[in-house]
Amino acid sequence: MVFVNQVGRLSAMRNSQEIRESFLACDRTTQWQLEDSISFKFPTYHPQGLVVTENYVFLSSVEVNEPPQNVFDPNKSTPGSGVGHLFIANRSGSLIKDLIIGEGSMYHPGGIDFDGEDIWIPVGEYRPHARSMVVAVNAFDFSIREVFRINDSIGWAVPDPEKSLIYGGNWGSRVLYVWNQKGEEIEQWKNPSHFVDYQDAIFLNSGEVIASGISVLLSNEEAEKQMASELGGLALLDFKTKKIVHEIPIYSHTKAGHVLTRNPFSLSITGEDLFLHVAPDDGDDLGGTSLSTYKAVRR
Repeated sequence: MVFVNQVGRLSAMRNSQEIRESFLACDRTTQWQLEDSISFKFPTYHPQGLVVTENYVFLSSVEVNEPPQNVFDPNKSTPGSGVGHLFIANRSGSLIKDLIIGEGSMYHPGGIDFDGEDIWIPVGEYRPHARSMVVAVNAFDFSIREVFRINDSIGWAVPDPEKSLIYGGNWGSRVLYVWNQKGEEIEQWKNPSHFVDYQDAIFLNSGEVIASGISVLLSNEEAEKQMASELGGLALLDFKTKKIVHEIPIYSHTKAGHVLTRNPFSLSITGEDLFLHVAPDDGDDLGGTSLSTYKAVRR
């Protein structure tokens, strides 16, 4: 089966130590130069997480049918309704498979990552302090299995194949978690940074992940006019020491007005060049959703 061999090349693309060193060399002066952009040729709704292999793209997304109400008021909030998707596309942007993931009011998938066999995906209610499940989708036969459930809204999940652990963050990544693969909580810690809310993440080395995120900058005047500015960022998190090793801001925006690290992201390295892969725009945004690749240009 050709797909098996091609999917399995992710490990070759992600040289963790080289990505780590290259990311540590980035700072607020680093420019992100657009190298490539591929439009998805199917409805993408509101993308959340991204895994990129040599020949395939896995994109998690939420299709909202009934928006949740009073999201931040636990006494009045409603979960709304919708459909969770894991899209499998080729590198030309054509859809190969649309997997429906989630259950009932748990229809909002989050940030995802790949351990060489399974794509790990949290799927939760579309409101904070609610419920989530973590599912694993086999990248070879597309089978879906529920792994465990959590009494919190989990925004992203990253497998650590070296220690058989799962790292994750809740709504806004205000709390960071470590679970074993039975879903037993090993520990949790409060995010020491309030710079951005992490939305997606990738495994780096045992105990370390790089996460991407966004802050919505909204003044009182802008709130009245429903206007907002977005600031992005990347951070290297060390779950062993419970510290942020390095973080940088991301200023670049798409034509639709979204910062590059709004939701789906991944990193890869070729030679000495670090590449940022993102899909920040929704399906109904200007131009729709594209997978765009940016090269880090350091000053």
